[in-house]
Amino acid sequence: MMTRRLFCFFLFSLFLVGAYGQAKKPTLMVVPSDNFCYERGCMSSFDVQGQTKRYPDYRKALQENDQIRMVITKMGSIMAQRGFPMKDLEQELKNLETESAEIMMLSSKTSGAAIYETPVDKLKRVANADIILDLDFDIKRQGPQKYVTFNLKALDAYTSKQVAGAAGAGQPSTAASVDLLLEEAVLSHMDNFNDQLMDHFQDMFDNGREVTITLLIWENAMFDFYDEYTYEGITEELGFILEDWFAMNTVNGRFSTSDATESRMEFEQVRIPLFYERRGREYAMDARRYVNELRKCLRDEPFMIESKIYQRGLGEAWLILGEK
Repeated sequence: MMTRRLFCFFLFSLFLVGAYGQAKKPTLMVVPSDNFCYERGCMSSFDVQGQTKRYPDYRKALQENDQIRMVITKMGSIMAQRGFPMKDLEQELKNLETESAEIMMLSSKTSGAAIYETPVDKLKRVANADIILDLDFDIKRQGPQKYVTFNLKALDAYTSKQVAGAAGAGQPSTAASVDLLLEEAVLSHMDNFNDQLMDHFQDMFDNGREVTITLLIWENAMFDFYDEYTYEGITEELGFILEDWFAMNTVNGRFSTSDATESRMEFEQVRIPLFYERRGREYAMDARRYVNELRKCLRDEPFMIESKIYQRGLGEAWLILGEK
């Protein structure tokens, strides 16, 4: 017999299907936490502008630790049973390895300016998951018995903000396998965890998805954000015209300007629609698709500005003005 929360979730799922037709449901992907990878020596080092940065090496973690593969599979099963589509980490890593384009080498055709993307950002972009389930667990012993402690965080892949969390420990056992110990530990917390996820999804449906948009200018451009243009009968600096564009093209006009100089503008908490329509069908909206509308606006009169889109994951995009 379904619990009241599961019944409510079932009704909520029906609402999504009815309201958004063939649009995709939010997808999840389980990954081992940074702490799990660090404690087991599964980290990689990269040089970023002269500084050494360390990131979790998920491939190494999966290859050298059978338990994490088992636990990720079990977590995927638990969430899938509750109606959340899951992406498989191991398969997404394989997809990532087949990419021929190296984002770190992306540059302007003219000036050669480079852009950097971390391995974790790249995985999020390729996996195209809405929520990253960051999982840390440990196997403890109590005499002859074993039990599992865990820490599970749901991170919005678009913003990296935590939207749900659960932590706890299971009952000691002498016979149960690790995956069963984890299942027993996690299940008692899943109703509350699912409620938090549902609250987050409901907020997205009501107020739009949150993304970050950064506007930059190539160093050889002959203009900046302080230059004035006459647009729709009003003469203003380009920066203010852009703010007006965001006000008119966000859900309920919700966004914040976190940085505005002559060469850089950063817009955070930009609420974009979840979907866009094309030829009578609805598709999921992301930061790249959203900022493409601004790119098309700027290439027309009175601006006549060419620009290049660079996607940094699902929830962040740069629009670099001046050339492609």
